[in-house]
Amino acid sequence: MVYDVLIIGGGVAGLQCALLLGSAKDKPFAEGKKIGIITHQRASHLQNALFNNVLGLKPKTLGKDILTEGKQQLTDLYPHVSQIEGQKVTAVINNEDDQVYKVITNKGEYYSKIVVIALNYAKPFEIVGLEQYVEKHSRANPIKDRIQLRNFNHLIKEGLYVCGTIAGWRSQFAIAAGSGASVGTDILTLWNDNISTKIHDKI
Repeated sequence: MVYDVLIIGGGVAGLQCALLLGSAKDKPFAEGKKIGIITHQRASHLQNALFNNVLGLKPKTLGKDILTEGKQQLTDLYPHVSQIEGQKVTAVINNEDDQVYKVITNKGEYYSKIVVIALNYAKPFEIVGLEQYVEKHSRANPIKDRIQLRNFNHLIKEGLYVCGTIAGWRSQFAIAAGSGASVGTDILTLWNDNISTKIHDKI
């Protein structure tokens, strides 16, 4: 099977991107699209987070609960989005002439037309095939020695996106979620013949 989009990372940016893409399921341009997310969360900075300053989140919400509840929300609302658990990505391979990316994990191989990198910005970064895009983080405190993947408005190159802190954004929940949503709408726009697209639920 070839995915239409495969998201790497189950933190706030990756889950938000997956939720937005999943929510477009009834739109003609998204009908039948195969969406997957590799929900590796062990290295997520949400594991130790406590939130009091995020609009819409109850004060004292724990990041570790968001990680669990976010995956459940995706399962409950958009079960057509495949969640691949317990796997760590080791390589993202694409030859210039290829129409798809090969994503290699410690347990298997996957193929996708679009790949979204939604990992955190910490070192070491050890995904083969992406080394040439690694650069110093443009917004993080230099003492932290964080990295980002070189991109222009979240796009690294055709079919390869990045979102969240590893896209160069600051480590704030709302910023990371917005970055994931931005990538989601960019992909939906691409599917919708490049007509600017967003998804709203209404009462």
